[in-house]
Amino acid sequence: MHIVTAKEMYEADRYAMEKIGIEGKLLMENAGRAVAAKVVKRVDESMRILVLCGSGNNGGDGFVIARTLFQQGYAVRLLQLAPNQKITGDAAYHKLLYQNSGGKVEQWESAASLSTVLKESDVVIDAMLGIGVTGKPRPPYDQAIEEVNKAGLMVLSVDIPSGVPADEGAGEFIGISAEYTVIVAQPKQSLFVEQTASYYGSWEVVDIGIPPKAFAACGRYLWGEEETQTGLVQRSRFSHKGIHGKAFVVGGSQEMPGSIALTTKAALRAGSGLVTTGTVPQAIPSIAAQCAEATYLSLNADERGRITMQSIDVSGYDALAIGMGMGRKQTTADFTRKLVSEAEIPVLIDADGLHHLKQDLDMLRHRTHPSILTPHPGEMAMLTGDGVKEIIQRPFSISRQFATAYGVYLVLKGSFTIVTDPEGNQWVNTSGNAGLAKGGSGDALSGILLAQIMQQQPIRQALSIGGFIHGMAADQLVAGKHSKHDLTASDVIDGLAQVFCTFS
Repeated sequence: MHIVTAKEMYEADRYAMEKIGIEGKLLMENAGRAVAAKVVKRVDESMRILVLCGSGNNGGDGFVIARTLFQQGYAVRLLQLAPNQKITGDAAYHKLLYQNSGGKVEQWESAASLSTVLKESDVVIDAMLGIGVTGKPRPPYDQAIEEVNKAGLMVLSVDIPSGVPADEGAGEFIGISAEYTVIVAQPKQSLFVEQTASYYGSWEVVDIGIPPKAFAACGRYLWGEEETQTGLVQRSRFSHKGIHGKAFVVGGSQEMPGSIALTTKAALRAGSGLVTTGTVPQAIPSIAAQCAEATYLSLNADERGRITMQSIDVSGYDALAIGMGMGRKQTTADFTRKLVSEAEIPVLIDADGLHHLKQDLDMLRHRTHPSILTPHPGEMAMLTGDGVKEIIQRPFSISRQFATAYGVYLVLKGSFTIVTDPEGNQWVNTSGNAGLAKGGSGDALSGILLAQIMQQQPIRQALSIGGFIHGMAADQLVAGKHSKHDLTASDVIDGLAQVFCTFS
């Protein structure tokens, strides 16, 4: 499934009409009927339904929904917010069908009159404004949105909650807070942006007959359970440890041995054939007590137990992860940059390692093997010079700009983790919950990703699968014996066993 901007959705509509020959009236009919089919699964026949229609395609969908529900015996009331002269084209056609079927169209009068109508309703179907909105809605839509939000009714939005922008990067806006949104054709970008996602409530996508080819140029995709089931590399009965990768994990310090322990343990649980952890000698006993299956390489340490400059041969390994719990001393940073620049294997850089790289990002352009960076928004802000707020508002474009500029795979962690490849294609993870908002979750994810990139699959697929199974472990644990409050990174690592059982 693709993720589209408003412009891309308009282009897909145009493609369906001009290239395929599907009339706009038919697309609108398909959309309205598909939404109505979802509505009847949530609304009892005794409920009084108020459909709020604007102009344009969203309002046209509303007329089809109202007619469909009216013909099925529901108590439907339709309020048109746009003046009659604004209802044109396909929307006017479907308004006429609704009226010819016996439906009545009421006109907007005032916020006070809408408040009265809302008191006489049980459900609101929001078909006021579509994906073309930018900035704050004008009257009467701003007033209607305010009245609907404070009415406390069940609100079902069509395609997008009115007033919510379709694209990332929104400034100030006023939007419907929907309980449920039926999205038409493809999810819109704002569904996966922290600033706007909550307005959608729960959501589903309905097909209206636009062919997949119409979205081919979008380059953004959802990654979920189906994609993971299809892509996850299964083990042959003749497998041996060498086939599934020899991982090298570098990090830790005397003061922070826990993070590298989590990465090591996660790499083992997620399928690495062999794992060697390179860390300071002071940290090895505590890590080994948690990860008996790993082997260890003692690295040079300074007087405070932090990794210092040295040469390491990584040619015997299949992939390297570096950065967790290392600290940010200059000699440690020098070591990281030297190792990353010389390593002729895939390298995953996380945590302190990202801060080390900031001093020489250009080195990434010269690497001939895959580089994978896994920042959270704060670290991404550090790497780019943008503010954290801007990273949160524009995660897609900022990730794409960075990944293509430096030729890296970028895993921008967050409520909706986005994987971006060096060509700018993007995949959004659909698993995970707030239980992962805790120290150590990123360390565990790094180990899972490290294990997956050593399997026989494209890097972009490995990263998407790794992100999904990390979130799925948290989801399964919260659905069972854990809560979002008590969940720890160690719990998630242990929960990987059940995830893999699900896919076996």
